Amino acid sequence: MTTPRVFPLVLAGGSGTRFWPLSRKSRPKQFLSLVDRPLVVETVARLEGLCARADLAVIAGEEHEAELRRLLPEVAILVEPAARGTAPAIGLAALRAVAADPDAVLLVLPSDHAIGDPGAFRRALRQAIDLAAEGDLVTLGIPPTRPETGFGYIRVGEPLAGRPFAHRVRAFVEKPDRATAERYLEAGSYLWNAGVFAFRADRILEEIAAHAPEVHAALAPIRAAVDGPDFEAAVRAHFPRAPTISIDYAVMEKSARIAVVPCDCGWSDLGTFAALEEIVAADAAGNVVSGEAFAIDSRRNVVWARPGKPIALVGCEDLIVVDTEDALLVCRRDRAQEVRKVVETLERAGRGDLV
Repeated sequence: MTTPRVFPLVLAGGSGTRFWPLSRKSRPKQFLSLVDRPLVVETVARLEGLCARADLAVIAGEEHEAELRRLLPEVAILVEPAARGTAPAIGLAALRAVAADPDAVLLVLPSDHAIGDPGAFRRALRQAIDLAAEGDLVTLGIPPTRPETGFGYIRVGEPLAGRPFAHRVRAFVEKPDRATAERYLEAGSYLWNAGVFAFRADRILEEIAAHAPEVHAALAPIRAAVDGPDFEAAVRAHFPRAPTISIDYAVMEKSARIAVVPCDCGWSDLGTFAALEEIVAADAAGNVVSGEAFAIDSRRNVVWARPGKPIALVGCEDLIVVDTEDALLVCRRDRAQEVRKVVETLERAGRGDLV
């Protein structure tokens, strides 16, 4: 079989409110350099060798276009005039891909995840691409390592004939409670949903038309303008008419031909500050520290100090402490998911300057 032409789409429209105060509307999580380079730059770098640079695109809102062009000057930037979720964004990218190559495979990735083993990740992506070229809608599934309640799950079905690395998807499962997550882990037939997909561009457009007709209706007038001088004007005029909906709800939970490729690659969605322990080495007491911080008789804390301002903890356990120039966060580690409530509270208080 001929190797398909691959068009990766990096989704960079998230806000990352659970990383406040490091993450702000003007500088969301995908722009943070949590280890080395900004997460969106790391995401693009992991795609090396999978596609031609000209076929790679990043999609984001107008407010982040300039920063993306600065960070990724050789990458196409698709600008959403309004945030409408992943289904319309993926549909827009599919229009661009199928216009360039009728047999194009669209590869979809979040921009703000971390991968500990990029080689294993790329191998799984190649398997997903090959499977997608045959017509399946393919998702990557991460073998769970704990009873996580913050992720969606994939219920794994039978292996695909002739494709022992892949399985049918029986169901996509919403975020479970603790007891249910423990049952999923014990069962061994569930994977975490990483939000990474591969499908032929024409196939996902067919599925959107079948299962999400309102999204299809918004994209239809844009299709005639792809690769022409009126493309951006057509996007501005018609894209905001699409409903706000994820590709999971719009298509993946409804389609009859979904496959999953398990991928054990040291994946982390970096959903909260507590997840930093997955990419930053902890000290002997389990403290994860960035910057000049001193944890004295303290255990299992996450501490982020800004340059020139040391932080000292004495007798502290299971805290998150994040210091920035204009804000300080102190949070119990087991409530890291609730940091987004700070952003909501600040907005209600009229402190939009801090979000």
